[in-house]
Amino acid sequence: MKKLIEKWNGATKTAGSRWPALVALLSFGGLYAALPPSLHIGGPRWLLLAMISVLIVPLVVSHYKGAHTTNQVLGYFLNGVVTAALLISLAQLIRALPLHMEKPQELLQSAAFLWLANILVFASWYWRLDAGGPHKRAQQAGHTRGAFLFPQMTMAPDKKLNAGFQEWSPNFVDYLFLAFNTSTAFSPTDVPVLSRWAKVLMMLQSIISLLVIALLAARAVNIL
Repeated sequence: MKKLIEKWNGATKTAGSRWPALVALLSFGGLYAALPPSLHIGGPRWLLLAMISVLIVPLVVSHYKGAHTTNQVLGYFLNGVVTAALLISLAQLIRALPLHMEKPQELLQSAAFLWLANILVFASWYWRLDAGGPHKRAQQAGHTRGAFLFPQMTMAPDKKLNAGFQEWSPNFVDYLFLAFNTSTAFSPTDVPVLSRWAKVLMMLQSIISLLVIALLAARAVNIL
């Protein structure tokens, strides 16, 4: 097991540890399990968390064995599963509003959980898709091109060298920060968006966040 962890985290030229991305997916499963039963897609609360845990195993193994295409496909599939769960739960929560199916306290709690889950899901997508994904980013000496223009990418070469950013590459925390800003400020703040697919994803994330914050939470406060 120790050898597996070292291989996972210690590949030559890495774009940062992959463990934060796995923790984010597991955290999503935990948040989903904490939702009221009426917002689940079916089955016991722990079902999605169990599915994520099972799918992470081949994800880790494929990365360890260097099967990067398989790893990428598995990553897309896993992200797709959690995205579908998020959208279904959001739709069910919106449906529950006029029917008063949830208690005000449960509604507020559910809205908070879905808002956090929204951040984790889209941070995973940005991390997985930007510049071809974590493996392709790891092959570059430094991150110079991608869907997002991080501040480190705009620094002059001499300033970048002095700051120790000459081989800088974004890791999961950078994309988590981007997703947090998008859900909070409905904009990428200090990271301009360059690619059309990224703009579409950020619009979708902002819409979900707006629904949760402006509609669901506001409705719950009104009926307290």
